Amino acid sequence: MRTGIYGGTFSPPHTGHMAAARAFAEQMELDELLIIPAAIPPHKNVDAPVDPALRLRMCELAFGDIRGARVSDMEITRGGKSYTVLTLRELEAEGRELFLLCGTDMILTLDEWFAPEEIFARCTPVGIRRECEPETATRLAEKLCLYRERFGKEIPFIENETVVISSSELRASLKEGRGHGGYLSDRVYEFIKNHQLYGTK
Repeated sequence: MRTGIYGGTFSPPHTGHMAAARAFAEQMELDELLIIPAAIPPHKNVDAPVDPALRLRMCELAFGDIRGARVSDMEITRGGKSYTVLTLRELEAEGRELFLLCGTDMILTLDEWFAPEEIFARCTPVGIRRECEPETATRLAEKLCLYRERFGKEIPFIENETVVISSSELRASLKEGRGHGGYLSDRVYEFIKNHQLYGTK
């Protein structure tokens, strides 16, 4: 069983997240893909935090049409900071191979996460390739070499069309009444408006 893990704050889940999930599932030939909204992300502060139950519902609306995808509340139910290693421990099982989707920024800092040796031992991190500056590409190559030497793991990369939007930019656009520019599914946008999230009215 090839199980993909795609975690994040998903506040809100946008078309970039959805495209990444589809590419991850298809290119890594996953049997199942778990979308796991974090309770409290340990690596960043989120402006305008939204109730976890609402973020969970938005994820169900956003990812529901992706074949093999399932939204899990395991990190929200666990509570506290959502350390990746705790999720891996919970999901690890005989006959199950775990793959962890990581953006470029995550790949560059994986060795700084809580218990990185255990993360690499319990799963295969999978990078998602995006256009990046030459300086970033150089740093990325250095990190991949470091991970190979330190953890004995090669990190595969999947290809994905770049979606130039961040969740923080999207939240600001919604708050300022500029809409979402096509970066949200209709169902997610209606949910946001109905619950007046991110300053919408």
